[in-house]
Amino acid sequence: MLDFFTIFSKGGLVLWCFQGVSDSCTGPVNALIRSVLLQERGGNNSFTHEALTLKYKLDNQFELVFVVGFQKILTLTYVDKLIDDVHRLFWDKYCTEIRQQSALSLLNGTFDFQNDFLRLLREAEESSKVRAPTTMKKFEDSEKAKKPVRSMIETRGEKPKEKAKNSKKKGAKKESSDGLLATSKAVPAEKSGLPVGPENGVELSKEELIRRKREEFIQKHGRGLEKSSKSMKSDTPKEKGKKAPRVWALGGCANKEVLDYSLPTTNGAPEVAPPEDISLIRGTGPGGQLQDLDCSSSDDEVAAQNTKPSATKGTLGGMFGMLKGLVGSKSLSREDMESVLDKMRDHLIAKNVAADIAVQLCESVANKLEGKVMGTFSTVTSTVKQALQEFLVQILQPQRRVDMLRDIMDAQRHQRPYVVTFCGVNGVGKSTNLAKISFWLLENGFSVLIAACDTFRAGAVEQLRTHTRRLSALHPPENHGGRTMVQLFEKGYGKDAAGIAMEAIAFARNQGFDVVLVDTAGRMQDNAPLMTALAKLITVNTPDLVLFVGEALVGNEAVDQLVKFNRALADHSMAQTPRLIDGIVLTKFDTIDDKVGAAISMTYITSKPIVFVGTGQTYCDLRSLNAKAVVAALMKA
Repeated sequence: MLDFFTIFSKGGLVLWCFQGVSDSCTGPVNALIRSVLLQERGGNNSFTHEALTLKYKLDNQFELVFVVGFQKILTLTYVDKLIDDVHRLFWDKYCTEIRQQSALSLLNGTFDFQNDFLRLLREAEESSKVRAPTTMKKFEDSEKAKKPVRSMIETRGEKPKEKAKNSKKKGAKKESSDGLLATSKAVPAEKSGLPVGPENGVELSKEELIRRKREEFIQKHGRGLEKSSKSMKSDTPKEKGKKAPRVWALGGCANKEVLDYSLPTTNGAPEVAPPEDISLIRGTGPGGQLQDLDCSSSDDEVAAQNTKPSATKGTLGGMFGMLKGLVGSKSLSREDMESVLDKMRDHLIAKNVAADIAVQLCESVANKLEGKVMGTFSTVTSTVKQALQEFLVQILQPQRRVDMLRDIMDAQRHQRPYVVTFCGVNGVGKSTNLAKISFWLLENGFSVLIAACDTFRAGAVEQLRTHTRRLSALHPPENHGGRTMVQLFEKGYGKDAAGIAMEAIAFARNQGFDVVLVDTAGRMQDNAPLMTALAKLITVNTPDLVLFVGEALVGNEAVDQLVKFNRALADHSMAQTPRLIDGIVLTKFDTIDDKVGAAISMTYITSKPIVFVGTGQTYCDLRSLNAKAVVAALMKA
């Protein structure tokens, strides 16, 4: 049973709505618009909101959205067919009115679609009903009963076809062997001197005697003839040794030196000539700059090269060759975009984007462009590339704006410290980037208390102590009116991390620190005991910001880490509404060149913003994410 079915425009005008079990569809549809349509995440055509599953279809030609909602515990197999049928019938019935009317006139228009929808719903439900189980056939009705028993007998380990072939060969051999047996039986009679006649039970005519003599002659002398024929063939002399050296007609080899055509070797291995232009091998242009992405196929490039000389022969040929790749005023189909999207997907995977996410990105672009009418001077490649660039920029734009400085000042007005918790796997750089963020906060005039809650790794407290000493040297109390700007709160190793964090927050509140940065132990996403301890720390202390520290070097692994960290925080949390990850710190960004796909993978899978980007080894190497610059680097070849 359906909860609702609604048809609305992308501008927000509801054209028609069917209310089933649910009283209102406003909440789920608004969640769909906010999380999927506005973020251009239309790759799956399915969205889950609380206890409902929403399936939708986009009509890009008329900017319409068809949404159906039902309980996610139900398995309705006819929903996809129902959406397609409703879309087709609604388009055929009201396409003229939607095309002619403006957005304001649609508010006064009436779309009487209730009876048609109920008819389509009834047909879809009837088509999906489970058919009655078919009765089992009797053996007399089967095809095997009609075959004779002899045809079904098979020898063990022999196939039927091979058996038939072998039977034919055996029959032929039997016939020939019978003839040989007849002759072999007759020969001893002659050799023994017995007369051939009816008294010996053998009566042969002259023709049969001649045939028998001929077969005997062939048996005696046949092998000799075969040997002689083989020896005749082998008597042809073979050339031995090397041929004479090549002599050039123009006297290039007058000194009779033997030409050596083998490659020069070095230490037993052939030497390879160095390439003439290394930039061509690396795919770089002049000056080491990467070339732009070219999604045209190799066949198109060859055809373009072949048409260049012909274009010089006439102006018409050059003009038509230039307009060859233009789409014209027609609507795009999936067949038009398929080859371009395949190349885009491979390019994204090569730039370190997770494979599943690259497929979903291309599917979302295809859903967005399918049915849209393109301009006269637009190509499929440029249109798809521009849509993908806009889509990637929108992904990197955060749904939740994280402004730490504003939030810290708001916490100061409430006379409490602003708490930030760092989590992540081993070796990604949590402590180092915590020190960078501390330096950034000190530069903005905020005092920082670092809580050493990594009581598991040897040397973790000493590392934070070193960072605290160096940061204190950069911002001594003398420069801030005798106020201690940075301090380390530690309790040693082997203690409960959640308890240490609670004591650090209480100490910061009493001493007047503005920010508390909680450092946690690195843990793998599959380690259940450590993930339980992390969930306990976050649940007990309720930090203002939970940052996941991830590497820019990884692709698919980043998605797995982020998803499992979020899932573990939700599963092991004792709160009714568990606290999940709020933002991402992307480290080692200076080591990946233009393979920035991990940023896309992390933000797409969780819709969490990248708050900070680590780009080096000093305290100053901390940047905020520039979405357009990252996408520009990602789209370069």
